[in-house]
Amino acid sequence: MDAMTQENSGTAETSGTIGKPLPETAERSGVADIARIMQAIPHRYPFLRIDRVVELVANVSAVGVKNVSVNEAFFQGHFPGHPVMPGVLIIESMAQTAAVLVVETLGPDAAGKLVYFMSVEGAKFRRPVVPGDQVRVHVQKQRNRGNVWKFHAIARVDGVAVAEATYSAMIMDQKGS
Repeated sequence: MDAMTQENSGTAETSGTIGKPLPETAERSGVADIARIMQAIPHRYPFLRIDRVVELVANVSAVGVKNVSVNEAFFQGHFPGHPVMPGVLIIESMAQTAAVLVVETLGPDAAGKLVYFMSVEGAKFRRPVVPGDQVRVHVQKQRNRGNVWKFHAIARVDGVAVAEATYSAMIMDQKGS
């Protein structure tokens, strides 16, 4: 994942309307800030789980970044006195990074589509993610056949794997469009 160029694709959690592709400048640089991510996927606070995409190669891979803050609402109950980021939210960060990759890969064809998270396989959680960590989500597209996309992702903190999973999503037309 050395090139920070063009195309990208993605998957979203349960469902959501995909936005428009990132501006041309994002495609050339391979970087998407939070505003550009919000143009690409429908997620919003408090469920937006990535802050930036720092590498993107359309139809191939993307690297998303999640800066974990003690102010995250889930830390109030997970766990009081010992805050740990829930594993399912790390998986969601993986899905959102992939969603940005899909949107960029599809380009204008992504408009008016819905993304449905279909499956998660082989999820492994190797160490807790805590406030102050920066999670880098490395997503690799394994394949897509028709409207079904499959990805493998590894989440890392300071270069050390903290979680990994293989997952798939289905991209469908929005009803009524």
